[in-house]
Amino acid sequence: MTETDAAPDLSQALVILDPDRTDLLKELDRTFAAWGISAGAREILPPPLYPVSQLEKFDVYTNFPQLALVAAPLDVNSGGGKPADGRFAPSDLQEPRLGLPHATCYGAYLYYENSRVSDQTLVTLVNRCFRNEEYYGGLHRLLSFQMREIVALGSYEHTQQVIAAFAQRITAFAEELNIGLEKVAASDPFFGNDSARALMAKISPVKFEFQAAGGLAISSVNTHRNFFGERCDIRLASVDAYAFTSCVAFGLERWLSVLLDLHGGNARRALESVRAAARQVS
Repeated sequence: MTETDAAPDLSQALVILDPDRTDLLKELDRTFAAWGISAGAREILPPPLYPVSQLEKFDVYTNFPQLALVAAPLDVNSGGGKPADGRFAPSDLQEPRLGLPHATCYGAYLYYENSRVSDQTLVTLVNRCFRNEEYYGGLHRLLSFQMREIVALGSYEHTQQVIAAFAQRITAFAEELNIGLEKVAASDPFFGNDSARALMAKISPVKFEFQAAGGLAISSVNTHRNFFGERCDIRLASVDAYAFTSCVAFGLERWLSVLLDLHGGNARRALESVRAAARQVS
């Protein structure tokens, strides 16, 4: 089998949601965004892709190379430029200098790059994320999907208070929806295996996933300590030290998938359940 033969089936990698499922996904996003805003977050709007040089600051291509996707413009002077068998040849492309992010929170750190922040900074943002997977299937495993995040920057105490509060809210919301979730310690190798942070991560987990039936992670809470503060030179306004960060993530299509399964594929009924649950968990 050649490398091309082993490539994942892209027909299963991307979806176009119908109107009812779109309504449900947007309601989920409004709900999670409102949680952040009610906690004092301001919303920012990131681009769907970044220069490779920016993502490289976060060791994306060292720690997550298997997930990485990059983009390049066509080289119109190469004599090619027309796809064959659904693909372009490498010689048809210019240098791939654009990276497609696999997480939303990168936009928050790049937004605050080279700045000072208060001890209790909070932002929320949603973005398209992209992951190169070994296989794709259904709404729970897509090449392109949407992730809403609530990102805390500032003191270590602030970052921990934020993820503790939202972990409780995620659990309460899932209970109202009759979704059984398990909070599971997980790995997220932002830190090199030989670093002091990696050792700390083994001693004290820095990522917890909220998993539905079958081990499907639909949300997570993540502690980064001052990793992103150092990489983006984000410092505290109150003292000359790098900011700590944490984030709360919601995989919107995964929440959608779980709710559709729970309601027999009836998106309208699932939508009403989300609205009712949101009224109870504000």
